[in-house]
Amino acid sequence: MVKNKAAILIIYTGGTIGMIQDAESGVLKPFPFDHILEEVPELKKFGYNITSHAFDPPLDSSNVSPEVWIEIAEIIETSYSAYDGFVVLHGTDTMAYSASALSFMLENLNKPVIFTGSQLPIDSPRTDGKENLISALEIAAAKKNNEAIVPEVCIFFENKLLRGNRTIKNNVEDFNAFRSPNYPPLAESGVHIRYNYQAIHYPKDRNKKLIVHRNLDTGIAILKIFPGINRLLIGSIIQTPGLKALIIETYGSGNAPDATWLMNELHRALHKGILVLNISQCRVGRVEMEMYETGLRLSNAGVIGGHDITTEAAVTKLMYILGQGLTGRDLVKSLNSSLRGEITL
Repeated sequence: MVKNKAAILIIYTGGTIGMIQDAESGVLKPFPFDHILEEVPELKKFGYNITSHAFDPPLDSSNVSPEVWIEIAEIIETSYSAYDGFVVLHGTDTMAYSASALSFMLENLNKPVIFTGSQLPIDSPRTDGKENLISALEIAAAKKNNEAIVPEVCIFFENKLLRGNRTIKNNVEDFNAFRSPNYPPLAESGVHIRYNYQAIHYPKDRNKKLIVHRNLDTGIAILKIFPGINRLLIGSIIQTPGLKALIIETYGSGNAPDATWLMNELHRALHKGILVLNISQCRVGRVEMEMYETGLRLSNAGVIGGHDITTEAAVTKLMYILGQGLTGRDLVKSLNSSLRGEITL
């Protein structure tokens, strides 16, 4: 490695960005990532020490699981002291889940972990992959006073750097595929990369050792409330063996039908020790169960409000805190705390 040059590890899990078109068949296939500088020669101008680690075989992001998150976290843990930052190339469909999960799993993180990908293969004439990769690498390497400018798990896509656990996939066709509905971008790229320093989370003590949390509890279910929802459906979910937490996606600011049977089913879940977390179906705004009587009934029953958390962050945060063995008041306290900047208090 060249001294005094930023060292960046690219972790390729799979996804469109790592594909090129076969000259003979026309079929998309992954290219060897140790040849990344050949595919994106613009990276040479940075002078970074770039190393890559590719999953073999690459994963379609629809197949990403908690085991994959653990593998990514362990690669970062093993390589942590050798690199200034990390870029994770990932399919777009579950990128927001993966970025949210890694934000909770990597405690005391003081280096950038930037997720990115593309809507078009990297060798396509109109690809968005090169710009996303180039900017993600520059952000991963960026320092001020010899410290990382963005020591967070983030997603960079189409000129915006977003906090990972605040991000949702918003569009399947546009290059601007992601948005952060309740938190501002951490940076925006144009002629220059403009950092929003006030929005970036900086650890109080950068000298703390990185802790990787591997225990993730998947005893979680999501129930989306809709007009005409069936009692048997809710009852069957509550009876799921090993269920520890139920996320209910409610209307507006946290409202649900005030039908007696629904309240009885939720009471039954709570009595079984199942935590019930209320998040909104609306992407913008927050749950405020005290605003309307229908929401207040949920609160009085013991349902926990999810503030302005995304579904992706709610799922992965619950996996993380349940994996820590938290129960009762400690569990509720963690849900009502912003552990990695995932909610606004």
